[in-house]
Amino acid sequence: MDDATDPEEAVMSTDATLTPEDLDLLRRPLHGFLTVAAGPTPPQPRPVWFEVTDEGTVQLFSEADALKVRRLRRDPRASLVVAAPVAEREHWVAIAGRVTIEEDGAHELAERLAHRYWDLDDPARQEDLAGVLRDDQVRLVLHPEDVRRLVY
Repeated sequence: MDDATDPEEAVMSTDATLTPEDLDLLRRPLHGFLTVAAGPTPPQPRPVWFEVTDEGTVQLFSEADALKVRRLRRDPRASLVVAAPVAEREHWVAIAGRVTIEEDGAHELAERLAHRYWDLDDPARQEDLAGVLRDDQVRLVLHPEDVRRLVY
């Protein structure tokens, strides 16, 4: 699918930066699917919560000793794919780049994302969040080097 002038056609493109349409999609409470380079073959993506920053990076949190973190320490390359829900027109964004592992900000990020993804009026979810905040967490920051997308 090339560049299309007809708005009814899908447009697939590649870039190194996130477009305003990408940012609109990424700011929604959707799951992303993270794949790390040092993982198994074939890759096995995992669903994750994420947040896009004003600087155009994408951040998520993880337990400090999680397998994905150990793999990222060996090879920092990763990708994240986010897609619109089934009931909507096709729209997805795939971001590939290097991940930095940050020791600060993970608990604050986890709390922000919990408010985004969960109903924290639910006592069970409050306890789930308290458990996350008890764990040693790191913040993973994906720095986009290649962004691919399909927008209908």
